[in-house]
Amino acid sequence: MNDLTILITLIAIGYIAGTWAEKRHYRSIEKREREFLDLPAITIKNVDIDDAKVKKAEIVYGGAVISVDYFKRILAGLRNIFGGTVKSYESLIDRARREALLRMKAMASDATMIINVRIETSTIGRKSHKKSVACLEAFAYGTAIYLEK
Repeated sequence: MNDLTILITLIAIGYIAGTWAEKRHYRSIEKREREFLDLPAITIKNVDIDDAKVKKAEIVYGGAVISVDYFKRILAGLRNIFGGTVKSYESLIDRARREALLRMKAMASDATMIINVRIETSTIGRKSHKKSVACLEAFAYGTAIYLEK
């Protein structure tokens, strides 16, 4: 009985710590998104800007590797058995994508806009005999345009 209590306690501590870390990361993301609200990151076919007004254009990028906690991995495994939406991986992808975009914007903080933004994702640390995701990498890149003021 004592061993079961220790196991349940460790599981509860791990779940609480993972949930707390994820919520803290989301608060950080939301705060930084408000700071970069005036820097648009867009994808458009034709850019209608007078070339004489462009001071500089450069590629900017940002990457993030986010890991799913052990307990969410277990829940995702159960969801794979029964089917349905795997919400634990949805939050993982959302956090990685938003973090990569924020890091890209931080690299171009003085730019007027970032155009032709692309986001690439890949899994890292996936074991070949298991179909679980250890980490997810998101990489955002685009062209920062600096206009004369």
